[in-house]
Amino acid sequence: MRQSDKGEDGSVIQLASVISGHQAITVYEANQLYGQTGRFRVLQFADDAVQGALDLKNPRRIVLEYPRALIHLMEHNEPFFRRLFVIGHGIGTIAAHYPDKQVTVAEIDEQVVALSRTYFQYAPDNVLIGDGRQLLAEQADGRFDYIVLDAFTKEGTPRHLSTLEFFRLAKDKLDGRGMLLLNVMGKENGDKGVASVFATLQQAFVHAKAFVLPGEGQSGLRNMVLAASGRPIGYERQAMAGFAEFVPEDGYVIADRRR
Repeated sequence: MRQSDKGEDGSVIQLASVISGHQAITVYEANQLYGQTGRFRVLQFADDAVQGALDLKNPRRIVLEYPRALIHLMEHNEPFFRRLFVIGHGIGTIAAHYPDKQVTVAEIDEQVVALSRTYFQYAPDNVLIGDGRQLLAEQADGRFDYIVLDAFTKEGTPRHLSTLEFFRLAKDKLDGRGMLLLNVMGKENGDKGVASVFATLQQAFVHAKAFVLPGEGQSGLRNMVLAASGRPIGYERQAMAGFAEFVPEDGYVIADRRR
């Protein structure tokens, strides 16, 4: 997800507008996106959160920075990985990038999947509809090399996907060398929410790193990538699509609410 700046040049064509049981979703085309000029097709939620973008002139190009950073972290740390679980479909950018891998996608909103197939050329039959945590819990322990969390509501990453119990569940589903990767939105400084998610990751995993995309968006929000694993996490700075490592401030550990 990124905050939208659509309409920079006033040329926007709306292709679809859907109100699902979870959110309002729009598909549109624009001549500019985040300072890039071309022809882009964009999936966006009602809070101006861009969930995915397609370069119509070069559909194989990955437009947004955060999936490029996630892909680098995966390929750098385990070049020959085989199994990937993704929570949050968007337009299917990461899943479609790996047609030769065993990819399972969890998406709570079936309208998102339908729009990705109609307008963004998503073809694989590998999407499960339902809550990502519940669907992950149904998978075999130790099955996945990577788990990618890219799920958002208007309030941000859902709480039940940010708790110590969820991160321990994800750890159980990863193999011994596996890694959990999160795309989140937040502020580099003074963001207690991001700080607490990172502190919770550190409680669940031996190793954790945080990366931020410089340059402020609306309300100072920025894309951040968090990574956690049982082994050291490597990366090449020049391959991180502009993301820079940083250390979040101290936060508290998030736990499931007790009923």
